[in-house]
Amino acid sequence: MSNNKLFTTPIDANVPVVNELVFEQINSQITDQLNTGVLVLDADFNIVLWNRFLQVHTDKITDNIIGKSIFTAFPELPQRWLSRKLSSVLQLNTPSFCSWQQRHHLFELPHTRPITTDSEFMAQNCTFLPIESDTRDRHICILIEDVTDACHYQMQLQKTLAEIAQISRIDGLTQIYNRRHWQDSLEQEYAKARRHDKKLSLIMLDLDHFKLLNDNYGHQGGDMVLIEVSALISALLRVEDTFGRYGGEEFAIILPETDSAGAMELAHRICRVIATTPLTYNSQVINVTVSLGVAQLSCNESNYEELITQADSALYQAKSQGRNQVCSAPELVS
Repeated sequence: MSNNKLFTTPIDANVPVVNELVFEQINSQITDQLNTGVLVLDADFNIVLWNRFLQVHTDKITDNIIGKSIFTAFPELPQRWLSRKLSSVLQLNTPSFCSWQQRHHLFELPHTRPITTDSEFMAQNCTFLPIESDTRDRHICILIEDVTDACHYQMQLQKTLAEIAQISRIDGLTQIYNRRHWQDSLEQEYAKARRHDKKLSLIMLDLDHFKLLNDNYGHQGGDMVLIEVSALISALLRVEDTFGRYGGEEFAIILPETDSAGAMELAHRICRVIATTPLTYNSQVINVTVSLGVAQLSCNESNYEELITQADSALYQAKSQGRNQVCSAPELVS
C-alpha cells in the first residue's frame, strides 16, 4: 500500500479508493459551486479555507486571506461575541447557529438583490460546525447563507400585518380610533385605574344639529365637518389620551390620570375652539358647535360601561340645556 493516505471503504474490497489530491479537487469543485459562503477556521480562528462565493461577494484576494485571523480579514465582525460563540463550538463540539432575526448580518457582504432593501449588506443565516480531523486538529466550518430575499419578504409581511392591524383600529373617515378599539382601550384603562387607584375621566361629545348640516350641505359637507372637527380636537389632546369616534357624529375621549376639573377644563377648551373656528366647504362658511358631557371614575361604577353612561347622561343634559356647552355628571358619594 502506498504511503499516501487513502479514503476507502474497507468493507468491500471492490470499492475504488480515492487519494487525497482527487478528494480535495472534488471537494473544491463542490464548495466553489455552492451558493453559500464556506469559511473554515483553525482552533486559533485563522482562515484555512474559503470558497468562491466569498471571493465573489468581497473585494478580498485569497492570498491575503488564507492564514489570517478571521477578525483581521473581516474587521466588521463583533469580535467578543463571535469569539465566545466559536470557542463554545470547539469546547462543546456541537454546532451553533445565528439567524438574520438575531443579527441581520455578520459579514459585510453586499447583496445582489435588484430591489432596494433597508441594508446594503445581505441578510445572513450563519451555521457554525465543529470539524475534527484524523490528526485531532480541530477546525470550525462557518456556512453563510444569503437570505436577503426571505428577510425582505418577511419584513414586508410584518409591515403589511402592522398596517392591517392599524386599519382595524382606525375609523376610515376621520382617521381617529374606531369605536371597537376605543372601547377596548377604555376597558383597559378602567381596569388599570381600579387596580392602582388612579384617576380616570371621560368626555363624550356630539356635533350640534348635525342632521340639519347634512341636509344643507350634503353628506360630503357633513363628512368634511367630521374630519375637520376630529383634527381640531386631536390637536388639543395629550399623547396618553385616547380619542375615538363613538358613532355617527358622536365622539369620546379617555383621559387617564385626570380628575373632573382637568377634564372640564379640556372640554371647555374643545367647545370654545370648535365654536370659534369657521369651516369652509365649497366656498361656504360652516359654523359648528358641540355639546360635551364629562364624567370622572368614582367608587360607585362596577364596570366601564357605567362610566360611559355617566358621561352620556351629562352630554344629554348639555344638549337639553341649549347645546354648545359642557356639563359634568354629578359626583356620587358612596
